[in-house]
Amino acid sequence: MHTLPNISVAPMMDWTDRHCRWFHRQLSTHTRLYTEMVVADAVIHGPRDHLLGFHDVEHPVALQIGGSDPAKLAQATEIGAGYGYDEVNLNVGCPSDRVQAGRFGATLMAEAPLVGDCFRAMAGATDAEVTVKCRLGIDDQDVHVEFPRFIETVAAAGCETFIVHARKAWLKGLSPKDNRTIPPIDYELVHAMKARFPELEIIVNGQLTDVTHAAEVINGGLDGAMFGRAAYNTPWILTEVDARWFGGAVFQPSRFEIAERLIGYAESQEDSDRTTKALIRHVMGLFAGEPGARLWRRTLSENLSKKLPPSQILGEGLSAILEFSRAA
Repeated sequence: MHTLPNISVAPMMDWTDRHCRWFHRQLSTHTRLYTEMVVADAVIHGPRDHLLGFHDVEHPVALQIGGSDPAKLAQATEIGAGYGYDEVNLNVGCPSDRVQAGRFGATLMAEAPLVGDCFRAMAGATDAEVTVKCRLGIDDQDVHVEFPRFIETVAAAGCETFIVHARKAWLKGLSPKDNRTIPPIDYELVHAMKARFPELEIIVNGQLTDVTHAAEVINGGLDGAMFGRAAYNTPWILTEVDARWFGGAVFQPSRFEIAERLIGYAESQEDSDRTTKALIRHVMGLFAGEPGARLWRRTLSENLSKKLPPSQILGEGLSAILEFSRAA
């Protein structure tokens, strides 16, 4: 178990790619970053360097894997951990149609013994930390009965760290998007699990808006907090993490300086990596809540549609907001 709180940014499909993680690392040294979920079969058979490669600056960084076949998960874990990840995480929370069809993600909340088998196989394949990210339950499950059983069963297989998205997943009747917002948040049940299983590391995820809110939610015994959409839409909240929980200095670089770093990063990547253009949408929220935020977003969007190089798009955005600031 970690002695300091485990603060992280959630694995989010189409969001937390290597470019997004590089950006987030500029804002916090200690926040743990996660990959998007990678299906075990893709790790085994797909383009590994593209799927699993990351920049050294991203540490601490975790790989999230999806699947339900213990043997395949073990193989994928061994391969993934070989890239140097600090943690390998099993996805037991994604509610998408694809994972339902493949019998993994949130569907596994109904198959705790299988999750235990999967965890055991993964942990046996690497010396890296292996964790589980889950929901409170699915559909008509009585979470006050079934969720403790789930935790107990998977913990018996050796799992010591659970990252809990503190709401159910409704696999019947709600879209994946609605599943992120409509099922009610239940932080109290997450706290109850920590009280019941004090030896486990329990990290809460779900609807955490900023560092102050996260500190309030974990107060009383939880071991950490995982930010989801807030870290993406308002990424500057990550600049408060190091000073709040890790004894670091108050963050010094300005948003303008971060934008300059982003330009340099884009220049270093865009000739060799066609996915670098994704960086533009990842940084739309850099100036969120600040004067000129709308101008920044609009300038990036308009220049993105012109298919300019990412570094040039960011340069145009920075020039526009600097001119706005001087005129204000």
